[in-house]
Amino acid sequence: MTEPTSSYEGRLIARPDDRVSLSQALLLGLQHVMAMDVYVVPFIIASALALSQADAASMIQSTFLAAGVGTLIQTAWCMRMPVAQGPSYIPLGAILAVAFGAGGGFGGMGAVYGALIPGALIVIALGALGWFHRVIRWLVPPIVGGTIILVVGLSLLPIALSANVFSVHGGMTVNQSSALASVSAALLIAAMMLGLRFDNRLGRWMRLSSVIIALAGGTAVAWAMGLFAWQPVADAPWLTLPKLAGIDYPLQFSLPAVLTFVVIYLVVMAETTGTWFAVSAVINQPITSRQLDRGAVGEGLSCSVAALIGATPVTGYSTNAGVISITGVASRMVFIAAGLVLACLGFLGKFSALIAAIPSPVIGGMFAVVCVTIAMAGIRILRHVRLDERAMLVVGVPIICSFFATLAPKDWVQTLPDMLQYLLGSAVTVGAMAAMVMNLILPRAQGDDAPAKDQVV
Repeated sequence: MTEPTSSYEGRLIARPDDRVSLSQALLLGLQHVMAMDVYVVPFIIASALALSQADAASMIQSTFLAAGVGTLIQTAWCMRMPVAQGPSYIPLGAILAVAFGAGGGFGGMGAVYGALIPGALIVIALGALGWFHRVIRWLVPPIVGGTIILVVGLSLLPIALSANVFSVHGGMTVNQSSALASVSAALLIAAMMLGLRFDNRLGRWMRLSSVIIALAGGTAVAWAMGLFAWQPVADAPWLTLPKLAGIDYPLQFSLPAVLTFVVIYLVVMAETTGTWFAVSAVINQPITSRQLDRGAVGEGLSCSVAALIGATPVTGYSTNAGVISITGVASRMVFIAAGLVLACLGFLGKFSALIAAIPSPVIGGMFAVVCVTIAMAGIRILRHVRLDERAMLVVGVPIICSFFATLAPKDWVQTLPDMLQYLLGSAVTVGAMAAMVMNLILPRAQGDDAPAKDQVV
């Protein structure tokens, strides 16, 4: 995406390097934390792997801690921009494929973390050597970036429904599960519509709190139906340490899994680069090639820390760019406060136990709506691309490939080599690879120049 100009410049109350009061930084930092759905990815993984509630709570703790550390790394040292980090949805399919391939459950995550660490080190090397900005601008012009985001939304939707709604949990019937998913989805849509309808403080609050409203409402309905258990929350300690890879998760190293996650990291980096440019547009501060490379180092460090503390790869969250445009405050102090809040939540065992106790269908219904919004974000990018016959192939073939990976019979997939099993387990990766390859090999029409050097998603 061409680095955009911004209409928000005149509205900013505080620029990135401006200082704000500690109380204002904390209050606005909490607002940014509320706008992030940090807990969704670990919840979906825990649900799909049928982890115990204690293990699920620990994974949620680790994710909050990783998000906080990643936010601090990027905001204070590497990118030095107001960006917040949280778990990426992109690796979900590959994580589940590798975990199930290693036996599933709690032990299977050791193979995931063993594969994540080498990939993160490669990302650090790309940034440190100054190669990242060249690679990302060559491989991910707007048409590829928009296609990847579209594929992410379409590919994750079956996971949202099959793992959390149609798979029966906790003695629920399919009817009960579907009802809870419908309630949370309807509440999220209603909150989003009200946020769009009212251009005032109420509307802004509804937009920022829409996910929390959906989860709280869905959980309340589950409690009324007798499908919510308070006892695990009551039994959970207030303060606990998250489980660590290599100590609580015995690490396993598999070359096919490592190679799979190297590809995954490339897609995640395309995603997070898009977020950096979204923030750049809001604060009207161009991103230099050096910043891109420093950001890659920060992303690699953040993902390394995430893997070591039992979390999944992190990425920049574009929702926080929207919060900046609403509040007019882009001070890095606010994001440092948000990072500290996220890190502190990583040690609150009772808080994580409460999230882990939310019935899976409630998460599934909400996540299904999130998948649609992700897909629409990709379509918004593609609106600015000239959709000729070449573009239709660049966009269409990856969608076909991603659905092939999603619908491929599991019995047949299990007969393939490990590397292919892991790749087909991640429809996002298959679609992203297809988009990059199609864009590189398809000839351009006469006069259709290659993407400019300042174009990136």
